[in-house]
Amino acid sequence: MEMTQRYVALGDSFTEGVGDRDESRPNGVRGWADRVAEQLILADPAAGYANLAIRGRKLRQIMDEQVDAALALEPTLVSIYGGGNDILRPRVDIDALLTTYEDGVARLRNSGAKVILFTGFDSSASAVFGKTRGRTAIYNELVREIAENHGADIVDYWRMREFRDWRYWDTDRLHMSTAGHTLMARKVLDVMRTSHRIDVPGLETRPALGRLRQLRADAQWAREYVGPWMGRRLRGVSSGDSLNPKFPTITRNLDASSITS
Repeated sequence: MEMTQRYVALGDSFTEGVGDRDESRPNGVRGWADRVAEQLILADPAAGYANLAIRGRKLRQIMDEQVDAALALEPTLVSIYGGGNDILRPRVDIDALLTTYEDGVARLRNSGAKVILFTGFDSSASAVFGKTRGRTAIYNELVREIAENHGADIVDYWRMREFRDWRYWDTDRLHMSTAGHTLMARKVLDVMRTSHRIDVPGLETRPALGRLRQLRADAQWAREYVGPWMGRRLRGVSSGDSLNPKFPTITRNLDASSITS
């Protein structure tokens, strides 16, 4: 008989669900991990889910704060993605960072849990984030090696060409939109070889902008998102500093009003 899943999701804003707004959920977001958990619970109502991810967390914070907490929940399945916030910093030692990452992955695998890792997205189309493409490529090779060393599965975000369509991204151009999170849930379930009932919503048609309107849109984006993001970095604060994990214990009901452990 197949073991009942206890799925625990670890990471930063990507896994917390930022960009997929849902005020009925803790922290006001849904996200791909919630959507994956919903499908697992539909298939087996005894299955459970926890999400310990918090936006803004760097990789060492994820290792220090979330791995022990995940192991205490006795998971059968763990997804983990971290490092994106480190790659965006002015300086980062990716080799040292991934050594820490591998230690955490090894501990999770040694517990008997199945582990799913992610490569980073190819940001070559972004005028701002594209400058980190080389770092991400190095990160990805090391993540693939970790997956091979420890028998983890890998969701290869880098090779998902669909995400070059900016309609899969939120207005901040950094996090996935609802459509993007829905598509990612399908991708993760496919890697898990799990049947699902997820339909990706249709993408809205966006009118082409002339050069002047595009420049104005870019300037507005910089004011609303890039400026505040850089300000937080300079002050050493994070958008997730005041937040707690969405689902810190195993739950089967994902609405904020009906969480059970």
